[in-house]
Amino acid sequence: MLASLGAHVVRFRWWIIAFWCAVFVVSVPFAFQATSSLKSGFGEVETESRIALRLMSERLELPESSVTLVFSSDSLDASDPRYVEAVERATAPLSQIPQVDRLITFNSADNNRMIAPDGRTTYAFVLLDADIDAATDLVPDIRDALRPGDDLDIWVTGGVAIFSDLNVASEQDLRRAEIITLPLLIVALLIVFGGVIAAGLPLAMGALSVVITLALVHLLAQFTDMSIFVLNIASFLGLGMAVDYSLLMVSRFREELVRHEVTEAVQNTLATAGKAIVFSAVTSIIGLSGLLFFQFMMLRSLGIGGITVILFSLLVALTLIPALLATLGTRVNRFSVRLMRSGDRMFWLRFSRWVMRHPVAVAVPVTAGLLLLGAPFLGVKLGSPWATVLPEDAESRVGWDIVAQQFGPGELAQIIVVNTSETSTLSPDNIAAIHEFVQRMEADPRIRRVDSILSTDLDVTLEEFQFLYSLSSPETIGGPQVAFALDELVSEDRSLSMIRVVPDHGPVSDEAHDLARDIRAWPPSGDLDTNVTGVTPDLQDTVTRMYSDFPKVIIYVSVVTYLALFFLFRSVVLPLKAVALNILSILASFGALVFVFQQGHFQSLLGFTSQGITEASVPILLFSIVFGLSMDYEVFLLSRIKEEYEATGDNTHAVAVGMEKSGRIITSAALVLILVSAGFASGDILIVKTLGFGVALAILIDSTVVRALLVPALMRLFSSANWWAPAILGGGTRPGTRPS
Repeated sequence: MLASLGAHVVRFRWWIIAFWCAVFVVSVPFAFQATSSLKSGFGEVETESRIALRLMSERLELPESSVTLVFSSDSLDASDPRYVEAVERATAPLSQIPQVDRLITFNSADNNRMIAPDGRTTYAFVLLDADIDAATDLVPDIRDALRPGDDLDIWVTGGVAIFSDLNVASEQDLRRAEIITLPLLIVALLIVFGGVIAAGLPLAMGALSVVITLALVHLLAQFTDMSIFVLNIASFLGLGMAVDYSLLMVSRFREELVRHEVTEAVQNTLATAGKAIVFSAVTSIIGLSGLLFFQFMMLRSLGIGGITVILFSLLVALTLIPALLATLGTRVNRFSVRLMRSGDRMFWLRFSRWVMRHPVAVAVPVTAGLLLLGAPFLGVKLGSPWATVLPEDAESRVGWDIVAQQFGPGELAQIIVVNTSETSTLSPDNIAAIHEFVQRMEADPRIRRVDSILSTDLDVTLEEFQFLYSLSSPETIGGPQVAFALDELVSEDRSLSMIRVVPDHGPVSDEAHDLARDIRAWPPSGDLDTNVTGVTPDLQDTVTRMYSDFPKVIIYVSVVTYLALFFLFRSVVLPLKAVALNILSILASFGALVFVFQQGHFQSLLGFTSQGITEASVPILLFSIVFGLSMDYEVFLLSRIKEEYEATGDNTHAVAVGMEKSGRIITSAALVLILVSAGFASGDILIVKTLGFGVALAILIDSTVVRALLVPALMRLFSSANWWAPAILGGGTRPGTRPS
């Protein structure tokens, strides 16, 4: 079928070229609009912390989202009326933003706890009538609206602002990486393809695929939320697939041109290399489709963007590339700058034969080495990013650090205990339960303070509190403190009450995580239903939800990839070996990530400060991206080996020739992707650096250690069993006349 497609492509090559040019021209305007239509948040998911936020919003009329403003003056004290006036003047323009619900300052709340011990630093909350993702998009508008004066400095911080800065800085890092790596990439392509014209094909194909994908992403974003990070995965995969597919097509076309005229060369190229590309695209799509299982918008949209760019890369590879090759013919070799010697192929032939003469001596230590490299992953500590992963001069990090220094590291990372009751949270039994809980919290050395309806300066007993809150109007006896606590912490119908626990540690610290888990394990008793929220609980819920789905994704991707490869190779063993080796190389890269980024080795060399955690989304993204890319190389290699085995029936000879003909192609394609990934690893944002390093290392391991050593060693050990399959499943590969 692909050979027939090749004949049609040659016949209608000018129409095909014109069609793709027209598609490109139409897509460009929509592609430039993609950024404005994408979301910068992570997505809304039904977790305990989000349920608590919703309850607070519904019953206390507290918006789910807010940003924190930090004020500081070198010349004025907070007690000075001029300080209050400066704050009011600076924040007045916020009222023009429709989503701003209200502003709570130390003055409007009459809350001296919002004034630092230095007397010159205060903070305020801007409550937003928007969900968390929409609030993240509002942060630049809030910053632009503020009007700091000569006597007042202002920083916008808090969780929403931190994630906004993280998204912006990550995008800048990735864009900068693309600019840095582009010259290196062009040089690498010239070396790999050995000619200016041939090297230009993957760049043109990548640009076309990326532009069309971004145009489609813009259209999809009109109907469903899409993450800003789709821009980066589209450009990375678009370029990666362009290199892989173009390299395979051009190399095979050049090989066929030696023996056939142009039309037949194009047909044979599509029938062989085209088939490998189809199945490699299928395996890449399978890997990325695993992201669709996650409920988080960011992960789902990355899957959608990745699948889209691969589909268009495949269509371009099967139509535009052969049309261009048919048009160029032998001119594809013009302007040669070939720097690789013809002996490179002989190296792979000799090396593979050496490996197959010592299969056990190679396979055992290599496998042990990969397992040893992956061993640190057993001690992985998954977490989510916070202010310290931002550059030191990022506004939200500066503001957060000022509050941490002046007020304590947990002041803006409070753990909120939301209690609800079908009767009343102020019933005597529930007051007793809350009293016991508050006393336990106040005695905990990990806690700086507790704010609750019982945390007043009134010198009263539990029984007196129970009597007070049983009254219809307790504020008439309790006074302003009780009135303020009721207004701020209790719903009007008394079905909900809130307790604010201020930790003495930062939100991603072990102590804060242990504290949040302990609070959830031993909540207030009575007839109270408790939901816990805040920075630390929300990060915990995000990680837990992601990794409850991850095992299903691993099983799905592995099983479906196995079935796809079985359909291609008609073998029981080869697909199983391919999946196992892929997982082994990915686990090795996981272990290296923990060793470097969690444990902090080589941090001075790589330019980062370890946070003692592995960012939770990195292993998921790494698995989904690398599984498909690595399987590309497996398909390329085994397809050539299968061709030789079908022709000769000699397993050892087929492996050697397959390595000879595809070894340089695989190494070259991997080299280009490693360069691109290494560019990402040069960024300032730890997440981007970690993902870039992980992808580069995984591809390096897979294209060298796994493909050059383990694959030929295991192919030799399994011998003809590599190609076995029961007759009921279609039988194995039919060998040629030579003995196996």
